[in-house]
Amino acid sequence: MPFSTRNGLKIHYEVHGQGPALIFVHANPFDRRLWMYQVARFSPFYRVISVDLRGYGLSDKPETAFTLRDMTDDVLGICKDEGIEKAIFCGCSVGSGISMLIGLEHPQLAQAVVLVGGSSSGPRDAEAIVAGFQNRDLGEYLMSLMRGYVAPGFADTKLGSWLLNLFVENSRNLSAKCIGQIFRARGSYDMTERLAGMKVPTLIINGEYDVSLEAGKYSASLIPGAEHFVLKNTGHACCIEDPTGFDSAMIAFLKRNNLVPAGALKHG
Repeated sequence: MPFSTRNGLKIHYEVHGQGPALIFVHANPFDRRLWMYQVARFSPFYRVISVDLRGYGLSDKPETAFTLRDMTDDVLGICKDEGIEKAIFCGCSVGSGISMLIGLEHPQLAQAVVLVGGSSSGPRDAEAIVAGFQNRDLGEYLMSLMRGYVAPGFADTKLGSWLLNLFVENSRNLSAKCIGQIFRARGSYDMTERLAGMKVPTLIINGEYDVSLEAGKYSASLIPGAEHFVLKNTGHACCIEDPTGFDSAMIAFLKRNNLVPAGALKHG
């Protein structure tokens, strides 16, 4: 059970498979299991690393203020611990912001970035989201947030209900203050004016009902050569709503950029 402690916190992550490094960074308020389907799909051909961001899973849950850059340094610390010199970064929501920042500031490390949601500025209503944590059951509030991050009706299906409940069943082990700090960290960091300087291949994926759809389109329009893909009948958490469609879009992008190992994913 590996942990990185380079930045003074215990940051948990899992490693599956061998090959080129592919790093998945989850959304708020999920954890590393947001990428369960992608771990299964890609680990036979890639060295897949799925991260528990600070505040989630088995990682530490600091309640004092921190920044998006601090969270990015957590991910970079894992790369150093694992001896990774090049990787593909795939992030959703706040994970997208972290992957975007790595692409902008560490192009020698990022071979490509896949940004799910793809907003360059994060939520504009971060303080309103944080205020919702007050005087409410944490699991109930997290579920209300997640229901808004999937397509209408998905949370009421048997599959959707089972998937979303994975992320709230252990809510007693989470910290509302830490999760609030994550929303603040993302909402206070705007990379819009820097997007013209992105030098690594970029794919932005939005669900048809994604709360970040317009922001994702806008980001894609500012990044040189960026591709934009809309996954039908899904929301912000499109990677668990339609994993087959999501993986197909990602694989096609990786193929176009010669980032698929020889002989791998030939049926993808």
